[in-house]
Amino acid sequence: MLEDKNPSKTELRDLGEFSLIDYLTKDFKLKNDSSLLGVGDDSAIVKHGKNPSLISTDLLIEGIHFDLSYMPLKHLGYKAIIVNLSDVYAMNAYPKQILVSIAVSNRFSLEAIDEIYKGIQLACKNYNVDLIGGDTSTSVTGLILSVSVLGTVPKNKIVKRKGARENDLLVVSGDLGGAFAGLQVLEREKAVFNVNPSSQPDLSKYSYCIERQLKPEARKDIIDLFEELEIIPTSMIDISDGLSSEVLHLSKASEVGFHLFEDKIPIDPIVSITCEEFKLNPLTAALNGGEDYELLFTINQKNFNKIKDHPYLTIIGHATDIKNGCQIISGLGQQIELTAQGWESFSKK
Repeated sequence: MLEDKNPSKTELRDLGEFSLIDYLTKDFKLKNDSSLLGVGDDSAIVKHGKNPSLISTDLLIEGIHFDLSYMPLKHLGYKAIIVNLSDVYAMNAYPKQILVSIAVSNRFSLEAIDEIYKGIQLACKNYNVDLIGGDTSTSVTGLILSVSVLGTVPKNKIVKRKGARENDLLVVSGDLGGAFAGLQVLEREKAVFNVNPSSQPDLSKYSYCIERQLKPEARKDIIDLFEELEIIPTSMIDISDGLSSEVLHLSKASEVGFHLFEDKIPIDPIVSITCEEFKLNPLTAALNGGEDYELLFTINQKNFNKIKDHPYLTIIGHATDIKNGCQIISGLGQQIELTAQGWESFSKK
């Protein structure tokens, strides 16, 4: 009997993005003294000079990460930079340089590409970042953007996902769920337009949610605030894949559990109203929506008085023994296991 040359194959969608990264990189060991931190955090850390450098990269693919039927090209360029800068801010560092590579099909004109770079230029101006290089190529279909960012911070101020301790306070900046609510509005209007191209919707009441989706901002102001208040978080991550996913990332890296209080999660009233219109639970949008690019971090309880009642920060929980796992505490005091249902590359969704 002939040997089976086609053994069963593992589907990437069964593995998931983060398990795939773990699998592919498990045998890679850091060999150079200048490589201080490799795969597994928001940014890698390398040492070349007085202060460490932080490096991160993101890939944005048409039809996967953005839809040009409602994403203006200038907004796309801006957002492509913001999502990368956020990874550096999530390490309590400041981005300084970016590299942008782009692949385009022949359906894009020079003027179209120029619009993308106008958005990139605006982001560089607003965040004091330099474009220092990149690459260009053709694409068989669609548009692909790849952005890499370099930042820096003194070694003693770097914040990783690892570092939270039991009883640390769990804090989030801004409010959550807006980007997901905005996506629902845009997808609905796209469907209406496909049926009736002459329709002219009034989207003014959704402007906050739509802006959170199409033109997010990175939280440089929070890093400035840490400096002003003399706070160094014990752990931190940015919220790109949904609050639930990010809490679980901090839990895994820091080897602690978390109690997350449902009634403390900050949700803008406009987001709540929009979610209700779509028959969605606003809490679901906050936990699983993603693309808010807020900062989620832990701090020692001794810093409580420095942040209490601050308009930009909300204490939403605390770290516990790892044996307790991660739990959402409802308004009635019920403990519900936290599960990640946010954005997942290679998923069936």
